[in-house]
Amino acid sequence: MSPWQVARLYALKSLWNATGLRRAGRALIDALGSPDEGVRTVAGMLLVQNGKRAEPLIAEAIARRQHLPTVLVMAGDIGATSLEPELQRLTTDSDPAVARAARDGLRILGAQRRS
Repeated sequence: MSPWQVARLYALKSLWNATGLRRAGRALIDALGSPDEGVRTVAGMLLVQNGKRAEPLIAEAIARRQHLPTVLVMAGDIGATSLEPELQRLTTDSDPAVARAARDGLRILGAQRRS
């Protein structure tokens, strides 16, 4: 991962935070599909750092079936209880990775409730 890629991701996060520009947030979601693992990791961390603010973007990604295994776990990480019905529905998805990620997201949500 190049320094330019990292700078771009942080610039997108800053733009999203400062202006609420959804396009910048969507670009972070898009980065979850990067062939570069470092880019995917940083994008995911930046989204999760925004917590509940990322919930509409994650909901949109779920509806589009975009990067599902990643965004389903992220839904749990940010405590997106409003997405629990979607996570529950996806536990029976025909794609085993999606079903497993949905169960993981639900498990994370449950752990957050208990703490």
